[in-house]
Amino acid sequence: MALTKNDVVTSVHKLGFTKKKSVEIIEALLEIIKSTLENGEDVLISGFGKFCVKQKEKRRGRNPATGADLILKERKVVTFKCSGKLRDKINGKI
Repeated sequence: MALTKNDVVTSVHKLGFTKKKSVEIIEALLEIIKSTLENGEDVLISGFGKFCVKQKEKRRGRNPATGADLILKERKVVTFKCSGKLRDKINGKI
């Protein structure tokens, strides 16, 4: 089961904030992250990981439904690399 934005808002609400303030905090945080990535800058959250914007060059591809060759346009993608602390925690080393 995935963690939803509503789950995060509920967790912030449990810290003592009003529900409305919790929504505002999470929305503001997400907007900061989105605008930073939109500007081509990386987002580093210590102990969690790093979101990076990478440029993908145009390349040959294939339509999986028809098998037809096609050219995929160049584009930007967001990648995530988790921190060593998070990786260790996930693997039960901490």
